[in-house]
Amino acid sequence: MNYYTDVLKKYVVFSGRARRQEFWMFVLFNFAVAIVVGIIDTVIGAGGILSGLYSLAVLLPVLGLAVRRLHDTDKSGWWLLLYLIPVLGWIALIVFWAIEGQPQPNQYGPNPKAVHA
Repeated sequence: MNYYTDVLKKYVVFSGRARRQEFWMFVLFNFAVAIVVGIIDTVIGAGGILSGLYSLAVLLPVLGLAVRRLHDTDKSGWWLLLYLIPVLGWIALIVFWAIEGQPQPNQYGPNPKAVHA
């Protein structure tokens, strides 16, 4: 749960680096919370309002985390624009997010794995 709350605490932090574990654990928890919010939304008949509000609330933390994850692989946050290319761009981003970050410090900061060790 700390992975989820830590990302939310860094609400609009687009600098630095994020580990793979931090990224994918947040994705997992965010997916689970989105499902729960969707179920609650359906049960109370809110017509998708709760789901929309939740998505809007986590939009900036998700963007910040995605940029920090790209920074860990020594790529600029502008690579997120690949998301605008259907399928191939999405696949490329997933690959970038899944590859191991640089073990040495890069232009975006020190290795987050070394900092947490």
